[in-house]
Amino acid sequence: MGFSGLLWRRLSRVLVMSQPEARAFSARKNKAPKEPLRHIKNRARQEAAERHAPAVVYVQVVAAGSRDAGSSVYVFSDHRRYLFNCGEGVQRLMHENKVKLSRLDNVFITRMNWANVGGLSGVLLTLRDVGLPDCVISGPPQLKKYLQAIKTYCGAMDGLTVDVRPYTDPLYNDETMSVTQVPIFIAGSASPPRSPSPKPEADESHSDARQGRTSPDFRTRPSSRSPPCVISYVCKLHDRKGHFLVLKAKEIGLPVGKREIGPFIAELKAGRSVTYEGKEVSPADVLSPDVPGPAFIVVECPSEDFITPVTENVAWKRYQEGKAETAAALVIHMTPEHVLNHRIYRQWMERFGPSTQHLLLNEHSSTVHNLSSYKVQSQLHLIHPDIFPQLPEIRPKDEASHVPGVRAECLLKYQLRPKLDWQRDQVVQNQTSEFVKEAMELPGFGRALEECQRLLQTDGTPAEEGVNVQYPEVVFLGTGSAVPMKTRNVSGTLVHVSPSAAMLLDCGEGTFGQLHRHYGERVDEVLSRLSAVFISHIHADHHTALYNVCMYCILLQASLGKPFSPVLVIGPTVVMTWLNQYNDHCQEILHNIRWGAHRSQMGVLHCRLSR
Repeated sequence: MGFSGLLWRRLSRVLVMSQPEARAFSARKNKAPKEPLRHIKNRARQEAAERHAPAVVYVQVVAAGSRDAGSSVYVFSDHRRYLFNCGEGVQRLMHENKVKLSRLDNVFITRMNWANVGGLSGVLLTLRDVGLPDCVISGPPQLKKYLQAIKTYCGAMDGLTVDVRPYTDPLYNDETMSVTQVPIFIAGSASPPRSPSPKPEADESHSDARQGRTSPDFRTRPSSRSPPCVISYVCKLHDRKGHFLVLKAKEIGLPVGKREIGPFIAELKAGRSVTYEGKEVSPADVLSPDVPGPAFIVVECPSEDFITPVTENVAWKRYQEGKAETAAALVIHMTPEHVLNHRIYRQWMERFGPSTQHLLLNEHSSTVHNLSSYKVQSQLHLIHPDIFPQLPEIRPKDEASHVPGVRAECLLKYQLRPKLDWQRDQVVQNQTSEFVKEAMELPGFGRALEECQRLLQTDGTPAEEGVNVQYPEVVFLGTGSAVPMKTRNVSGTLVHVSPSAAMLLDCGEGTFGQLHRHYGERVDEVLSRLSAVFISHIHADHHTALYNVCMYCILLQASLGKPFSPVLVIGPTVVMTWLNQYNDHCQEILHNIRWGAHRSQMGVLHCRLSR
């Protein structure tokens, strides 16, 4: 067997290794309950005593809003962790960059859009598996319906209690900060409508679609989706108590250095006066002034329709009055470039004053996400440049306007405590030459690489006359199982059948991001050829990028002037149940899909390609 045969044999072994996924899934369901996580135990112990405001708090960009990653921000404190939006690929980014999911217990969603919730089901499954007891999700009115819909393929979240805090419950408060939800509706839809009456069971036209059979009115299903709504968040850190001034306490005569000083300090820090040897001591006598907690705001303004209701909302007024004690330290804008450039929106940004920093997350981000993909590919490129081509470089958008603010980059931090400061020490950079150098320094790698190249030169097999050696072309976008890893994404295989047609075999979370990293600016050209997606089975790691891929295909058809042609999706009928529920209550998708069902629980696709 030649070198290429050995290589493909090894690749096939990788695929075979991922097959026990179903058995592993069953094993996870039946395993013994885990002990409470260490930080949960510590929190329970600390809650019995007085909790002080955290000494370290920072905001960190997880995903900067570019096409291959949505907009997502992580907030770290000594006590808790928070996530604002959870699009596709967030779990993989957090795993790669050692941002612990096990500490996450609050997720805030700004809008019911796949770019904001596409990775939420995978994150919840991981939180369940690591033993987190509960998680609270806050956001738009469709959240409960979304969580009900994902049970179609996630099943019950046994062991993890997922609570939804509706947008009508404005204030959340814990030992780190208070978070106020600010719901914003476009004009004419000030509140969501009442849910429609249940559909009759005898509605044959819609039951056909649910069972996987195409029906004449498949794309005209009645919808109970709430009107467009975005949720902004005003986050205020609690004031940090002043320090105990030892020298002043000694001058007053308190028993500093003795055991009995402990209760006195506790009472004083709680804001109560104490009496010692007949002398009353107030907190102001022995404590430094409290340190006010800074505030930050998270805003999404997805279109020009929302500019007026966002900018005229009274929730921002106190942070725009020019007073130092109420000024917002940071405003996070998850807003497209054309909205940032709008005159009214720019004027609203300026009203926050010069002390407020602005962080901009949108499609004009030019940061590198998933650095490990670039590193591994550049090293494999040394072995076989044709099979492992270099990934295209991320270039800054020349047309990006000069909006006042800081462009988001993956892992960029803004520190809120102990001092306000930007931190770029963890921002990722694609340094191909360094990755190559690292590989070449491995013991024996250079010698093995020379042997590999010699084998490649002697392994060439002449092509048969009349046979097209270019097609079919198979591109492995993901060969991982269950959970995306930093070096391997979950299932997804692109097959170029001809110069004008392609299909996807499975479409796990992050598939579009993999396509974008592999093809760069050519991704539109590739997606315009996609005609079918085959889903093997219902597990989340095989289909949760379906919405994103189908939406991009339809948008590309319109932008390229092509006639409307829904993407053919073939999969188990339960996939259609999930899509129906998401379409009815969250976001429209059905009109982009032409459905075909396979009847097996675990689908197998047999392809025979003729000459």
